Formats: sequence, C-alpha cells, structure tokens
Amino acid sequence: MVSLKVYVLLEDYSGYESPFLAQHGVSFLIEIDGKRVLFDTGQSAGPILHNMELLGIEPSSIDYVFLSHCHYDHTGGLLEILKVIGRRVPVIAYPSIFRRHFVTKPYLREVGVPFSREEVEELAELYLTADPLQITENLISTGEITEREEFEREELGVYTIEDGRVVRDELRDDMNLVAKTPEGLVIISGCSHAGIVSIVKHAVKLTGEKNVRAVIGGFHLIEAGGDRITKTVGEFQRLGVGEVYTGHCTGLRAEAEFLKAYGDRFHKLHSGMVIRL
Repeated sequence: MVSLKVYVLLEDYSGYESPFLAQHGVSFLIEIDGKRVLFDTGQSAGPILHNMELLGIEPSSIDYVFLSHCHYDHTGGLLEILKVIGRRVPVIAYPSIFRRHFVTKPYLREVGVPFSREEVEELAELYLTADPLQITENLISTGEITEREEFEREELGVYTIEDGRVVRDELRDDMNLVAKTPEGLVIISGCSHAGIVSIVKHAVKLTGEKNVRAVIGGFHLIEAGGDRITKTVGEFQRLGVGEVYTGHCTGLRAEAEFLKAYGDRFHKLHSGMVIRL
C-alpha cells in the first residue's frame, strides 16, 4: 500500500491563528516509499527551518531535493538547507536552471537562481536533466513539458541572454513531480509556468494512468483573465481531477472559481499544512 504525505513547509499564507511562518514562495516535503523529497526551497531557509522544527522534521532526514524551476522564490533557500542537511544529497533540476533570468519591468531585475552552479556542487550532487526521472518506485519527475495547451501559452515577461542577445525566456525548466497512489495520480507543481492543464495531461500521458486523485501547488493564474480561469477549471473537471490544493501564485479569482466548482474538495494551501493521500 503506497502511503503519500506532503508537508507544506512554506507558502504565501500561514493560515489562521498559526504559529507557522509564511513567505512569498513554495516548499513542500514529500514522503513516499520510505524516502523524503524536498520540493523547492522558498526565498530563504529561515522560515522553512522554523516550520520544519514545529513539524518535528529533521533536515538530515531529507534524501533528495527537487527544484521545479529557476525562480528565486523556489530556489533561494537551497544553499543554507543543503548545509543543514549535512551530507551530499542529489539535487534534481533542469539543465539550464542556472541561466541568466530577468525581468525589465518596472526595472531590470534578476529573478533567477541567486547563486552559482559551482556553489551548489560544493554541497550536493547535481542531476540536471530535461527528461523524466524516476526518483522512487512511485515518484517521478515530469521532465520538460513540451506540449502546451494553446490557451496556456502567454507572454511571461521574462528574459534570458543567448549568444549575447536578449531573448524571451519560455521557462522550459518548469518541471513537476508525479506520485502514483492506488487511487490515482497526485501531481505536485511549483508555479505551473508550463500551464497546469498541460502539466496534468503530460502526467497522464507519461504514466498511462488516467485517474488524477489530486493536484497540489501554485497554478500561476494570478494575472490570468476570466476566460483562461474558466477554461482551466473546466478542463480540471473534464479530466476528472479529484481534489485541488492550491495557493501561492494561483490568485484569489482563480481560487474562488475552484472553490465554487470543487466545494469541499478544494483546499487552500498554507504553511504547516499536512496532506495525507
């Protein structure tokens, strides 16, 4: 019997009357097949380590680290957390995750990984691949999402530099984790820059499992128009997604639509939340 537990170590929202700390960013701890996978590391390690202590989780118990994409609010705490783990664990990420990544509005600002590849390699073993990667028997990385729904393709307003030229960054490094449970797939995303519907469809195709038990993470609909939000919720229902756990960059309008559609099967993420599936 596969047991899956997801600890929300960090989220934008701390919950009502909560002792847990919040910060713009995401960090989950996934417990499956006797292993612990740290999914993203927020902006900084402090709030995550504080929340881990409240949850009774020892950093040294972490077996793997998975980075969903390059953004600072998902990678910033990595170095300090690796130091606290105290041994060289695998860090799984996309090959170009350390690239220059920036915005120009309202001014030029770096928003990518706030440290170098070499600094990480001093502390951990890097597994940089765009391919799906089996981490445990029932946990797999999606790899790069190459097929994106037309309505989820949008100008992201981020850039990189290639061969001395400024080019639009399509965030090809957006990757996710998929857990297999007896009741179906549990898909865990960071920001869903590839499009959350595209991610769900990719996970179904990758695993051959059509039943999607739950989707957990940020859906990046915070600046989306009503049409895209409606299409996203409709596709979730058409795909038979059982439960929705979301927050971070999803946005209030989208959360309201998911709540309306899913009722008690909608859950707002918050720091300190423990999801058992």
